[in-house]
Amino acid sequence: MSKSRGRLDLDPAQIRLARQLARKVGKPIVKVAKQHTTVSVERATLRLAGLSGADVDGIPWVNRLADCVRADVGLEHGVALPVWDALRRGEAATLHELAQKAAAGSVRFERPAGREEPRARSAARRAGHAGIKRVDVRRRERERMIARVGDAPRKPWIYLIVATGDIHEDIPQAQAAAREGADVIAVIRSTGQSLLDYVPEGATREGFAGTYATQENFRLMRAALDETSRELGRYVRLTNYASGLCMPEMAVMAGLERLDMMLNDSMYGILFRDINPIRTFVDQRFSRQVHARAGIIINTGEDNYLTTADAVEAAHTVTTSQLLNEYFAKEAGLEDWQLGLGHAFEIDPDVPDSFRLELAHAMLARDLFPKAPLKWMPPTRHMTGDVFRGYLLDGFFNLVGALTGQGILLVGMMTEAVVTPWLSDRDLALQNVRYVMNAAGNLHEDFRPAKDGFIERRAREVLGETIELLEDIALDSDDAGHAPLLAAIADGTFGLMKRPADAGKGLDGVAAKSPAYYNPATEILEGE
Repeated sequence: MSKSRGRLDLDPAQIRLARQLARKVGKPIVKVAKQHTTVSVERATLRLAGLSGADVDGIPWVNRLADCVRADVGLEHGVALPVWDALRRGEAATLHELAQKAAAGSVRFERPAGREEPRARSAARRAGHAGIKRVDVRRRERERMIARVGDAPRKPWIYLIVATGDIHEDIPQAQAAAREGADVIAVIRSTGQSLLDYVPEGATREGFAGTYATQENFRLMRAALDETSRELGRYVRLTNYASGLCMPEMAVMAGLERLDMMLNDSMYGILFRDINPIRTFVDQRFSRQVHARAGIIINTGEDNYLTTADAVEAAHTVTTSQLLNEYFAKEAGLEDWQLGLGHAFEIDPDVPDSFRLELAHAMLARDLFPKAPLKWMPPTRHMTGDVFRGYLLDGFFNLVGALTGQGILLVGMMTEAVVTPWLSDRDLALQNVRYVMNAAGNLHEDFRPAKDGFIERRAREVLGETIELLEDIALDSDDAGHAPLLAAIADGTFGLMKRPADAGKGLDGVAAKSPAYYNPATEILEGE
């Protein structure tokens, strides 16, 4: 067996085989994604072109306009050509005015033909370019600010959650957390927002167990953290969600408002929100193309599998998902430094050698993805009302993070999954992280597991099981002839959730592309 470059003696041929199988399983999904569009992809295109705001009932103008185009000519051709054809015909002077007139029923959309088609295409492309240019400007703005104020002094970046429901309460809490040592602030989204097929408008103050993700909320929090970054002399990153039924729109808003990370897993919405699989894969590909352009780091959701499946028995499903997420991300244009692949510390602490098993799984992820800023998630499933035990578990979690050189470390609270943590819980949690990182933060430079010892054997076992699972998926199929991964998801392979490709929320928002389909955003994102 030849030695790999990581700290585990893994067979490089096995690693190559795992990636080859992930590509084999992923390619048919990419093909499906390229063959379809969704209402959210089309609305995201309108947002890039500058359409924002909502009507008096709170329905976004992008929804109004996309729905009217769909009613007149269908979704399968895309909204761009009918919309910019209408603008060229003088139906309205601006996108906003066109949306208002369409909602009032005073505009009839049609597919441009003859010489009008390339003219509408050219106008749509100019609008798409303008939107992409705004995203490019915000990316350069981030780079300049990091160069000017400085970056986080070391890794892992300390990632801390804010979730009051009120953006104006979130802001001072986020600023206080940054002053206490947090490098990344994650604004948790209001419960159930992932199932809304529209993005709420404006600043919001009434979220449930989180704050609504809106473009204005993004803007307010980014501005506040910029102020704190200048105060502290280090750039504080901002995270939100590009998941659910509005994934592409969230990605566009994040690019326009200079967010730095977005929760963006390829299968989370399918498994845990029962969103149609095809809808999800189409939306995630577009959203990742936007993230790639915007220089945004994605965070994937493999940790969630271990909240429904056993963390020892299902360890290989996490590795399998990481490899698939890597393939889908790179196919969409993301680079290694943007891959915040997820994994978690969720083994029952009563299991013998639980810490060694956690260490083996974390080291396997680190060695498989050496250039990725892996996101390491704290214990939640086996937390109890015993806060002392919980605090100790979080300390062990932080220690594994130090031993394995994680890139992004989510702060664990000793009352996690028991009650909503108090601010004092957060302060104690940050003290825990600071102590472990100050005392042992560079321990990964010294730590090497014993050759052919428990940790190496466990890592090889999980990698072998991952290869077997990918081989099984590659051979899978169903009566409808769906791509093998779609069949595996329908069978409950991941997280024990069975999600068929012809069911789930948002299915009515999916359309197979016609030969005449055109979208300036995808053309620009894929062509440049």
